[in-house]
Amino acid sequence: MAMPVAVGAQSRTETLADIRQELTVLHVEIQKLKRELSTTGGAATATGGGSVIARVNAIESELQRLTANTEELELHINRVVSDGTNRIGDLEFRLVELEGGDVSKLGETSTLGGEAIQGSTGGAAALGGGTAATGEAQTELAIGEQSDFDRAKAELDAGNTAKAAELFSAFQTAYPGGPLSGQAGVLRGQALEAEGDLTGAARAYLDTFSADREGPAASTALYRLGRTLGRIGQTNEACVTLTEVGERYPGSPAVAEAQGTMAELGCS
Repeated sequence: MAMPVAVGAQSRTETLADIRQELTVLHVEIQKLKRELSTTGGAATATGGGSVIARVNAIESELQRLTANTEELELHINRVVSDGTNRIGDLEFRLVELEGGDVSKLGETSTLGGEAIQGSTGGAAALGGGTAATGEAQTELAIGEQSDFDRAKAELDAGNTAKAAELFSAFQTAYPGGPLSGQAGVLRGQALEAEGDLTGAARAYLDTFSADREGPAASTALYRLGRTLGRIGQTNEACVTLTEVGERYPGSPAVAEAQGTMAELGCS
């Protein structure tokens, strides 16, 4: 009996649930094969390393092990996603409280990782430090977008931080989701920090990170959010956020900065 090829080469887009389902299907086929061997006398046929039924039993045992490992990994990933989402939601809640806003109007925090983006370079590349090419980075600039960004940046470089914060805010309103939006959000946060508006800066960094957690500015925004929380006095939240930088973006230069800030804050 020819065994169906139920677990061929896995595509990169397959989920753990897909793999587990295929393992289950193959396990059923193994059971069918065992029944056929036991009723046709095939179990007594020697094949060098032992009887056919013994080899089938070995394959079945390995399938059971792989299935268990897959389920364990899926549960672990779900726990990480749930914990990360809860942490982000808690930060959003605390920032709204610090700003004196209405926490009842907070929307539901999007699930950590989100949905797969069609045409993206893939999660592995995106998690390499938030610097992988994304759909945002490949989008053409709108008319006037670069010049408006440069004007705001020039004000920041000249030390006119209040004006820079105003221009970057206007830029993000005029070009939401544009190729320079993430960078504008980080620079707006820096301008607000320079003005002494730490709560506003933290909100700017959080908004930038939440808008595109796989974008080129994400790791910097998350690091600066953690550092600003530390300056506000939210040490525990700062340590949690700074730890997330290394876990999410292990290849980013922001990791070293986050580690330095954690040492200054005395994070355990």
